[in-house]
Amino acid sequence: MAPGGPAEKAAEGKQSSKESSIHIPNPHFEKMKEDILYHFALGTGTHDFPALFGDVKFVCIGGSPLRMKAFISYVAEQLEIGSPSNDFPNICAATDRYAMYKAGPVLSVSHGIGMPSIAIMLHELIKLLHHSKCSDVIIIRLGTSGGIGLEPGSVVVTRQSVNATFKPQLEQVILGKSVFRSTHLDEKLAEELMECGKELDQFNTVVGNTMCTLDFYEGQARLDGAICSYSNEEKMKYLKAAHEAGVKNIEMESSIVAAMCHLTGIKGAVVCVTLLNRLQGDQITSSPEVLAEFESRPQKLVVYFIKKRLKKK
Repeated sequence: MAPGGPAEKAAEGKQSSKESSIHIPNPHFEKMKEDILYHFALGTGTHDFPALFGDVKFVCIGGSPLRMKAFISYVAEQLEIGSPSNDFPNICAATDRYAMYKAGPVLSVSHGIGMPSIAIMLHELIKLLHHSKCSDVIIIRLGTSGGIGLEPGSVVVTRQSVNATFKPQLEQVILGKSVFRSTHLDEKLAEELMECGKELDQFNTVVGNTMCTLDFYEGQARLDGAICSYSNEEKMKYLKAAHEAGVKNIEMESSIVAAMCHLTGIKGAVVCVTLLNRLQGDQITSSPEVLAEFESRPQKLVVYFIKKRLKKK
């Protein structure tokens, strides 16, 4: 099937004329009397979305609920929102699927592991932002990854997400047919985040392609899974080919972020720290203390970016 259907092409046409809007490329959406965001335990019939979320400008998403709770506390501290002792409640406390926290214009949401989990979350998140009448929203994924040719602890700002064959596209099977969607991210936003990394000057920050896979083990050419069907030589040949194709790191969510942001007119970015150099091994060997410091780096960069944006306004 050719890239995108009629609804997707119509949405792309609207983006050029009104870039700040959130488009829902679903012809059935407006016919719904009530929208229940089941995995958030929120609904338009029971919650006042504009009152709850109407001021949101930055949505930061990451895999772990605990990490995203810690992130919102860090945001509040840096933006001087509330007192240091404030405990920000989980807005989605009625469900254990995802966690959501809010401090001022910043929403912090967990997305679990892998593309199916983050895709479900993004469908409901984007509808939430639309119902809340939000505009000029930026979605940024904060995460961890395996680096290729980078020292552990390097932060990668994704230029574009590529699949396991190094193509900038997401294949989704819909009604039994393959649909291919673009995984290009907003170039200006990536450049701005990269510039923030240089200004912060606390760790190595690079911009490049991110490979998004369906699996952590064989899908990422590891030798340490329960099943492995290739040799070390084949693994190294593949990883070196990825490196030559401009891939800086590997994770499992960036393609969905890129594709869904592109289709709905939302500026999106992916900022991930590398926990190891995959050209040197498969297992993460750094201490918990070192890993915790590594995981804080994307948060520091993105909060610096948010503060800089808010200062401009």
